[in-house]
Amino acid sequence: MKKKLFAILLLFTGISLNAQINELVIETKKTGAEIQPTMYGLFFEDINYAADGGLYAELVKNRSFEFPQNFMGWKTFGNVILKNDGPFERNPHYVRLSDPGHEHKRTGLQNEGFFGIGIKKGEKYRFSVWARLSGSGGASTILVELIDSKSMTERHALTGKELVIDSKEWKKYELILQSATTEPKAQLRIFLKSKASVDLEHISLFPVDTWNGHANGLRKDLAQALADLKPGVFRFPGGCIVEGTDLETRYDWKKSVGPVENRPLNENRWHYTFPHRYFPDYYQSYGLGFYEYFLLSEEIGATPLPVLSCGLACQFQNDDPSAHVAVCDLDSYIQDALDLIEFANGNTTTKWGKLRAEMGHPAPFNLKFLAIGNEQWGTEYPEHLAPFVTAIRKTYPDVKIIGSSGPNSEGAQFDYLWPEMKRLKVDLVDEHFYRPEEWFLKQGARYDNYDRKGPKVFAGEYACHGRGKKWNHFNAALLEAAFMTGLERNADIVHMATYAPLFAHVEGWQWRPDMIWFDNLNSVRTASYYVQQLYAYNKGTHTLPLTMNGQNVTGAEGQNGLFASAVRDKNNSSYIVKIANTSGKTQSVKLNFKGLKKNEVLSGGKRITLRADNPEQENTIETPDAVKPEENDVAIEGHLFETELEPRTFVVYILYCM
Repeated sequence: MKKKLFAILLLFTGISLNAQINELVIETKKTGAEIQPTMYGLFFEDINYAADGGLYAELVKNRSFEFPQNFMGWKTFGNVILKNDGPFERNPHYVRLSDPGHEHKRTGLQNEGFFGIGIKKGEKYRFSVWARLSGSGGASTILVELIDSKSMTERHALTGKELVIDSKEWKKYELILQSATTEPKAQLRIFLKSKASVDLEHISLFPVDTWNGHANGLRKDLAQALADLKPGVFRFPGGCIVEGTDLETRYDWKKSVGPVENRPLNENRWHYTFPHRYFPDYYQSYGLGFYEYFLLSEEIGATPLPVLSCGLACQFQNDDPSAHVAVCDLDSYIQDALDLIEFANGNTTTKWGKLRAEMGHPAPFNLKFLAIGNEQWGTEYPEHLAPFVTAIRKTYPDVKIIGSSGPNSEGAQFDYLWPEMKRLKVDLVDEHFYRPEEWFLKQGARYDNYDRKGPKVFAGEYACHGRGKKWNHFNAALLEAAFMTGLERNADIVHMATYAPLFAHVEGWQWRPDMIWFDNLNSVRTASYYVQQLYAYNKGTHTLPLTMNGQNVTGAEGQNGLFASAVRDKNNSSYIVKIANTSGKTQSVKLNFKGLKKNEVLSGGKRITLRADNPEQENTIETPDAVKPEENDVAIEGHLFETELEPRTFVVYILYCM
């Protein structure tokens, strides 16, 4: 009998434990910090073919024959000669097509694009070329085709048109091509159709339907994915590429503006960084340059945040001090920073403001932030940063300066650089953390005890790297969502946060996970994308204290794997609660909106849920909607709301107050 009673007691005890309610208390009358409009944003780096071959909509690889191997990306046939005295000073190379010498032979070129050229049925494509007649004779004709050389039909050409070259002076020619077929791996082919020789330079092919219709434009689906995040800040042009493997190949913003035909080629430090994923044809055309970055920031509603070199080449790749600029020789780098602010904000009567206007944007871009340096460390970095701070403060005191805490989220260099950033009085400190799942589970309270009197925090690059292989499975996104509750709770000190990297071509990636994957025709938004979107859409205006048993909900011991934060949105009289259940068990949760008056009624709202059938589920090109948020209406009576959170689930509750 005693054994039976003991068993019954255990049974009821188990039920009681399983039914434990996690009461989260939201202090509605203790309005906290204002949440910055820059809180959740985007970090763009030209890695994984993110720019050329990705966001930048140019479909021709090596369009000006400036790659070190000048015909990389091209096949030539017949009588083709490479020349180097062309019309553009910084892109001097071009090709001369001449008669092959026999009526049944052919002269021409064929470009492979970036992993092929993606062509959609019914879409229009703008072919352009700078050309001239060379030698004697009248006008000459070239035939421009988009082809599928693997086709089993009678013809390779999907579409084609002839273009007449009628001048001995260099000028730009254009035509529009339209295919009746979708082909992800097309190529561009050009035939010489006449006896007269022609010179061709800057051979280009763009979709007509680019983002907002810009001629030197962006791939529409990828740019739209950025706009759909409603980002508050847009950091560009990258991290390590700003530094360069050497200073000659650092990203130089001044080379990325002005006429696109005269922007020189730059070597992308990522093409040779990983020999196990090696892409020898990965360069930067600078077609996507600082003007385009500023314009994109404006069009997606994000504050622009450019990053400039501090005169230190990538320290991961350079141990020799001679690889860097001496502090006494930094004048030109400092002037680059001052000139960039003038380019973004200056009056059209200034040198760089005038160039911005000539490029099509007389109004200023309203630059407010500037980062100097990326993942630098050691005494070298504050020594190099100091003269930038002095010069920028003197000339542009309203521009906020962002410094760096180095490449790690903790450790000796991190501990050294934070006090140095305080000493230099930078406005924000850029922290980076690509870390495993265990790290994210332990970092829910990371910013709870940060010094409130020093610089603010910019969580500039972060992503959860899952066990085994670093890929975009749901569990990684869930832990990012859990970690972000700590960013939100500490919005008084954390003013910006950007996941990284942003883009990756499925055939050209070198780093993962990444927020958005794409091929030549399609793109997919990962679970991490939707986490970022849920935070950005439901940012609120002010923080609110949220506790369980008097403690912040940070996944600490005894909190059942829960992470949570709360905000108030004064714009629509709502309370927004975000909860991540990282445990493998269903959790009963009660939301107690403490402090509401009797006449303040919570009138219902909605619940947005992000979860997956299993933690390793992911969105792919083939299954883009495997993991997506689901929205449902919820009802509430009084000031309490009880709910059940399924295992490994992220939820956002938006409850309206009447």
